[in-house]
Amino acid sequence: MSETDKQGRALESERRAQVEAFVEAVRKTPVRTTSDRGRLIFALDATMSRQPSWDLAQQLQAEMFKAAAGCGGLDIQLVYFRGFGECRASRFVRDGAGLAAVMAKISVRGGQTQIGKVLRHIKAEQAEAPVGAFVFIGDSMEEKADDLARVAGELGLRGIKGFFFQEGGNSAAAACFKDLARLTGGAYAAFDAGAPGRLAGLLKAAAAYAAGGFVALEARARQGEAEAKFLLAQMK
Repeated sequence: MSETDKQGRALESERRAQVEAFVEAVRKTPVRTTSDRGRLIFALDATMSRQPSWDLAQQLQAEMFKAAAGCGGLDIQLVYFRGFGECRASRFVRDGAGLAAVMAKISVRGGQTQIGKVLRHIKAEQAEAPVGAFVFIGDSMEEKADDLARVAGELGLRGIKGFFFQEGGNSAAAACFKDLARLTGGAYAAFDAGAPGRLAGLLKAAAAYAAGGFVALEARARQGEAEAKFLLAQMK
């Protein structure tokens, strides 16, 4: 092996060690709370390919409030992107009826992903008041992964865990979403819009964490909920 190759491998090994040290620090970052109610940001890709899972998410969103009720309750904000540069956020709502009313007014449109805008919005919201976690549901990624990773790392250092739930099997999106989840100290999972039980379980587990932290997620895992166990295994 040439000296250049040795140096290259040494640098790569050092870089990986630094990333792992960063991720470990993120995992240990506590969630900041100022009230008994948690705050979760529910972010969705509303571009044209997302119609089936948008409809599914609309049907299942009330499950998040139910799951969080026993942990002090939850306020949820909807963030979505679609069309040509459109990325919007709702007010925070305190129940499923309120979120359903917001979602019912939104239809999917063609366009490219704007995950970076979503992550930066979450960072701005955290500056106003603590955010326990965020959920992102999407099927593709059309941005620079390194740019997204940088913001995700900043969120992780602020204690904001990200749950990335992917519909379909886009391998590039999967690799990116897994990395973003890891950098925030959160978790990644794939689901099929034709099997709503999987997404329902994932949303309930994420909501429980946002409302009650690891204690609430561990409680659901002990009750035998597969999705809670799956997410918890990635976060510890």
